[in-house]
Order: sequence, then C-alpha cells, then structure tokens
Amino acid sequence: MGTKSSIEQLNSFLRGEISAVETYQMALEKIDHISTTRDELLVNLKSHQDRVMMLQDAVRQLGGEPVTGSGPWGTFAKVVEGGAKVFGEKAAVAALEEGEDHGLKDYKADLDDLDFEARQLVHAKLLPEQKQTHDRLSALKKRL
Repeated sequence: MGTKSSIEQLNSFLRGEISAVETYQMALEKIDHISTTRDELLVNLKSHQDRVMMLQDAVRQLGGEPVTGSGPWGTFAKVVEGGAKVFGEKAAVAALEEGEDHGLKDYKADLDDLDFEARQLVHAKLLPEQKQTHDRLSALKKRL
C-alpha cells in the first residue's frame, strides 16, 4: 500500500488512541483516589498516551499531518463513559474494556492497509502495548 493509505490508517489508529486517553481520563475522574483500580487505570492511560506520541511521530515521518482529535470515537467514548459514571466503578471498567477490545480488533484488522514500516510499528510496539492494556483491564474486571 502507498504512503497516503498508511497515513490515513495511522491517523485512524491515532483517533482511537486519543479517544482511549479521553475515556481513561473521564473514568479516573470517577474512581476514588485511594482505589487500587486507579493505579491500574493510570498505567493503561500512560500506555495510550505513549501510543498517541508514537502514532503522531509515524504520521509526520510519512509526511502527513497527525489528527488532533478523536472524531466520532471520542463522542462514542463520552456517551459510554457518561453512562458508566452513573453506575459506578465496575461499569466504568467494563466500558473501558469494551474500548480495549475495539482497539485490539482495529490494530489486527487493519494491518494490510499499511506499508512495511508502519506495519512493523504496529507489530513491534502498538499491538503488544494494546494487548497488555487489554489484558490488564480484563484481569481487573474479573477481580471487581
């Protein structure tokens, strides 16, 4: 695939990561400051923030302009997380896990839309990080 396609796909991943950052930040507002859940959510938030920076750099290296917002996914995240705020910590974690599921599926499904270097970034860094945040949240959900 050409560079333009890779830029578009990386920007799509970037919108998802920005949405994840926004959603984690909203969830953390709901979680009690002394909760052990909070610590695990902070680790995942940092991972998503790191991925935002990696994706921004990758888009720039291909000559593109990184997106600055989450687009429709951000709106979806706000609706899901808003409902979770009403129902508590377990619902917030469940909503976050849904987002992690979606992110994992996106990275796996859209690999073929990337050129070699972008595909390497996804395989070597983004996908393993996404799997870690997904697994961490799944384990947390089971403990709650």
